[in-house]
Amino acid sequence: MLSLFIASMISLQNPVIPVKINKTSEGYQLLRGGKPYQIKGVGGTGRMEDFAAAGGNSMRTWGSENASKELDACEKHGLTLMLGIWLGHKSYFDYGNPDQVKKQYESVKADVLKYRSHSALLIWGLGNEMELEGNDGPELWKAMDDLCRMVKELDPNHPTAAVVADIGPEKIKNINQYCPSLDILGINSYGGLSSLPERLKQAGWTRPYIVTEFGPAGPWESEKTAWGAAFELSSTEKAKKYKSDYVHSIQGQKGWCLGSYAFLWGYKQEETPTWFGMFLPSGERTEAVDVMSEAWGKTVSNKAPQILSSDFSRRGKTVGPGEALECTVNAKDPEGNALQYDWEIRFEASEKRYAGEGEKIPALVGDKVTTNTGQFKFKSPTEPAAYRLYLTVHDRKGAGASANWPFKVE
Repeated sequence: MLSLFIASMISLQNPVIPVKINKTSEGYQLLRGGKPYQIKGVGGTGRMEDFAAAGGNSMRTWGSENASKELDACEKHGLTLMLGIWLGHKSYFDYGNPDQVKKQYESVKADVLKYRSHSALLIWGLGNEMELEGNDGPELWKAMDDLCRMVKELDPNHPTAAVVADIGPEKIKNINQYCPSLDILGINSYGGLSSLPERLKQAGWTRPYIVTEFGPAGPWESEKTAWGAAFELSSTEKAKKYKSDYVHSIQGQKGWCLGSYAFLWGYKQEETPTWFGMFLPSGERTEAVDVMSEAWGKTVSNKAPQILSSDFSRRGKTVGPGEALECTVNAKDPEGNALQYDWEIRFEASEKRYAGEGEKIPALVGDKVTTNTGQFKFKSPTEPAAYRLYLTVHDRKGAGASANWPFKVE
């Protein structure tokens, strides 16, 4: 009885704000508290004050481990949360096993009962890329449909979304056939985002969608060196992709796409320490933050530095031990700030994992070198191995730019 009383008091203090999907003659529309709500989101729950100031309104998680704190923090900053509930992947979970499926069902049910009344809750994010590894079959999507129906019965105030790794005709066919109760399709799309609306139409998807992760093309879909190191775009090249993909496949799909969550609000090690982060490991924001902030309707007062071009002739090549090398970049600061250039050589990541889970930032080789120009002359390491030359450009006012180039010593 005491727990029910406490729950009711919390509900009174933070009344539920209903979230509905409204279908009109112009298509689908997300309503929160009866008002139109276009999702201007990011993946991750750090730096909330910065995010709100940048014009964003919603954040996304992949699991519910810290949901109470994350929901409360979102509410404090005037944000909403797409609350992720992790679902089993094929490497350790069998959707053909009734006991496992039942246990997962009850776990999801417990989360829904615990958090359904929080005013910062926007959408239930059921799973993340659980269809990979050949798991995209009837058993998975029937189990997902059971979850969607249960969630809607317990919580009619918040829609359900299942999050998948991009799309294909067979995947859409299975979801349409076996999961009719799903409200929204959440799609993680990187290299393929520019063509996503066209591919969705061709595959027969008619329900609303959200782009739940997007950014630069991932390492798995990028050009690689002979030894398997993926080429990473500069922060300026990434910003251009964020912007063009957002304009076409998100903003340009009014009535179908309900919004998006850019990836990643922060930084992480995945292939490199800078591949997906909208911020640098040193804490500065990159141009990706600027272009998304402008897309969300904000004016950026101190725009990040840009890397306009680079010249490193040994990019993706093999060099000798102790060989004299040179890299030149053309960088500019839109605000006219004097720039600082930090150069580092690091080993190539030795163990690359799905989503970078457990990866450590590769060790630094020698010392970091700081210059006031975009020219760097150095000697290659003497130890035979795969390396990357990293450049971080700082405006010393909270913004920066990055680029890196793989090479190998033999």
